[in-house]
Amino acid sequence: MPRYFFDIRDGEHVAPDRIGVDLDGLEAATAEAKRALPDIVRDVMPNGDRRTFTVVVKDETGRALVQVTLSLVVESLP
Repeated sequence: MPRYFFDIRDGEHVAPDRIGVDLDGLEAATAEAKRALPDIVRDVMPNGDRRTFTVVVKDETGRALVQVTLSLVVESLP
């Protein structure tokens, strides 16, 4: 079973995944990134009104395979 790594970027910082997770394939790794990203955003709760979070899925060689991005925008309405 291949191991995938999920590096997290928030526009200012990069948190590399040094442990990784064994998953059935790239489709499962992509689904995991999509599932985890909203939880990551909730945990970090960004300062300011705009922030973009990205999870980059890498394989065991360090090659980037998939990027999943979520933007958080807070706007006051009149």
